[in-house]
Amino acid sequence: MSGSLLLIVFIILVALIFDYINGFHDAANSIATVVSTRVLTPMQAVAWAAFFNFVAAFGFGVQVARTVGKGVVEASVVDEWVILGGLIGAIAWNLITWYFGIPSSSSHALIGGFAGAAVAKAGFGALLPSGLIKILVFIVMAPVLGLALGFSLMIVTLWAVRRMRPSRVEGLFRRLQLLSAAAYSLGHGTNDAQKTMGIIAILLFSAGYLGPEFYVPFWVIIAAHTALGLGTLAGGWRIVKTMGMRLTKLRPIGGFCAETAGAVMLIGTAIGGIPVSTTHTISGSIMGVGTTQRFSAVRWGVASNIIWAWILTIPLSGIIAAVAWAAATFVLARVGCPRPAPAPGRWRGPSGSGSCCRGRGCSPISPHRSGWP
Repeated sequence: MSGSLLLIVFIILVALIFDYINGFHDAANSIATVVSTRVLTPMQAVAWAAFFNFVAAFGFGVQVARTVGKGVVEASVVDEWVILGGLIGAIAWNLITWYFGIPSSSSHALIGGFAGAAVAKAGFGALLPSGLIKILVFIVMAPVLGLALGFSLMIVTLWAVRRMRPSRVEGLFRRLQLLSAAAYSLGHGTNDAQKTMGIIAILLFSAGYLGPEFYVPFWVIIAAHTALGLGTLAGGWRIVKTMGMRLTKLRPIGGFCAETAGAVMLIGTAIGGIPVSTTHTISGSIMGVGTTQRFSAVRWGVASNIIWAWILTIPLSGIIAAVAWAAATFVLARVGCPRPAPAPGRWRGPSGSGSCCRGRGCSPISPHRSGWP
């Protein structure tokens, strides 16, 4: 096996590790409400969510993967080192926020890391404004729409059950919350796994393994959903506590409304190819449900800490990724390999056996070859 292929296999493994970490980091998004309302125990809840994370592989397409793979960074800038730097930035930020129990966005950590490594290599011209603007707009819109949907659904539901006995309402929504948690886990699976799919697919495409057209191989779809599901099984109790208990107190009816609102948002945006944050979405939905009780029912101090994490995720994961890319190129230079080219092309030897070329016979690969989007 050539050095270049070994590097690609290694980066795919790192991407799947990110997906696994995404699973336990964002497990709280799927299960926080169903645990906090005591409908399921934490272990039952993570098993339930993990199953539907995997099932999501078979029904919602790969539009988000296409957006991440082709809509954030110029494809001609992408090489193995940019992707590796981006993954390191995303994983590092995820672990930092997981350790402190802060529900930041794994999705935006990945996008920020990918963009940061690309900027370190080729400057801000490497970014695609149209794709980034869409993502930045939904950083704001996802929690706002989640809040509005959660608030509206809670009002309508409370009106619909106004004549029912409280004990009957409690029993009904304890059962319905199993369905809403499943729907939200489907949305979580299809939105978050596709981001890793997009990264792996652009890696394979840039290395010439997908032929002239960009697509997401079926094995990549299965691998991404499997890693996400296994990560969800590993759980994330620190963030479950913040999302389901410290943000606002929830009853089964509130948990049902928050999860249903979040599921509608996630599945709708996944079909539209818009990569949104599951964390932002469920946080907004929970706050929307909480405000139907009274404005003070939401612990806005906790919410403000979450908002700061949202604001900092893309720039800080991008900075970490840029440092990782610079460190990798420094090491390559020390061992006799040139820095990856800052221009649109990449450098390879005449045999195409690897991305490290030692002088004579090196030539840039044209970014305008057939198949570049």
